[in-house]
Amino acid sequence: MSVRHERSRPVDRRVRVQGRPVDSYPALPPETERGSVRRVTVVGEEILSRSCQEVTVFGSPELSALIDDMFLTMYVADGAGLAANQVGVDLRLFVYDCPDDQGIRHVGHIINPVLDLPDPGSRRLVDDFEGCLSVPGAGMAVPRTDRAVARGFDKEGSPLVIEGAGYFARCLQHESDHLVGHTYLDRLSTRDRKDALRQMAERRDDAFAQRALKAAGLGRHRLNG
Repeated sequence: MSVRHERSRPVDRRVRVQGRPVDSYPALPPETERGSVRRVTVVGEEILSRSCQEVTVFGSPELSALIDDMFLTMYVADGAGLAANQVGVDLRLFVYDCPDDQGIRHVGHIINPVLDLPDPGSRRLVDDFEGCLSVPGAGMAVPRTDRAVARGFDKEGSPLVIEGAGYFARCLQHESDHLVGHTYLDRLSTRDRKDALRQMAERRDDAFAQRALKAAGLGRHRLNG
């Protein structure tokens, strides 16, 4: 009997915005043009260690402005995701601009997310490098499942289902952790946590300087644009 080779389905490599593929998308999300840079909170600050409050009012100018600011702040800090409590706001919300393991870009925001992970019997844990804008200059290997689904709402209150695989699944888990008062440091052994904090102490000033340079460059671009 001959072996029948199944044709592999072509991968849709279009950018996913709010979970849906789009035919074209700019290098910088449109939100960055409207936003302002906010200060990023640092591990040890109280707001990062408690659960965030549910968003109850949708469609407001204030919520839209917060999302715009979070996108720009994430971009200036070279992040792949950013939670609201990382800019000092006690709300269940995060933004992201993150590739998956196939190089497909995922961009969007999600409010009041609930994270679904594979059952323990079918989940695959992957150790991979992870950093955090609130732990500037540090990075450690953290075990995460290779798939995750976040269910929540967009800023207008419409339901969202965001599916992530590989590195993007890691991003969804990392940001969801923030909203319940955890950073990736909480998933490390005592020894690795100390190592990460040592890295931060040594490198945080360089990380802050890089952010300031990028923010200044962005300001010049806007003046000349």
